[in-house]
Amino acid sequence: MTNQHLESIKKRRTQYALGKNVTLAKAEIEALIKEAVKHSPSSFNSQTSRVVILFGAESDKVWNIAKETLKKIVPEDAFPATEGKLNSFAAGVGTILFYEDMDVVKGLQENFAAYADNFPIWSEQASGMAQLSVWTALANANIGASLQHYNPLVDAEIAQTWGIPDNWKLRAQMPFGSNEAPFGEKAFMDDEARFKVFG
Repeated sequence: MTNQHLESIKKRRTQYALGKNVTLAKAEIEALIKEAVKHSPSSFNSQTSRVVILFGAESDKVWNIAKETLKKIVPEDAFPATEGKLNSFAAGVGTILFYEDMDVVKGLQENFAAYADNFPIWSEQASGMAQLSVWTALANANIGASLQHYNPLVDAEIAQTWGIPDNWKLRAQMPFGSNEAPFGEKAFMDDEARFKVFG
């Protein structure tokens, strides 16, 4: 069975060896990210996802913030490994910051009280779908990426640096760039342990 969408998803893999050898122009990458987010589903078509796209020196700032923040809490003997990992994220051409607009979530909770407890959960699901959509779109453009979660440690300084509204909640960071190393084999658990089919 051949399915174009499934083939696209299979290309999406975690890439830690990022570089700056990307052939797409910034404007093309920006358009790709925007389209991927726009067409990602959200509950009640609430469109809660917000995205900040950073290139070059602006992207480097994210990882310098993470480095300075973690240096204060990671044991000194363990910090070189942490620093190396953060440097690998900065080695790419950019970083995408994924946010959720909590004012929209609160508005939905007020307007649809019967579902109030679910809207924060559905917001997280919307964010995850936006992240997958963007990551897959990048992979199809031969751009490598990984998904990182240094929030909430870096939230305040990132918000201050780029003037992020208080109602935007940082959910993930996605460094991206050229694929500078091949992908390893991906292991999968047995279908019998994961799926149940009836009828």
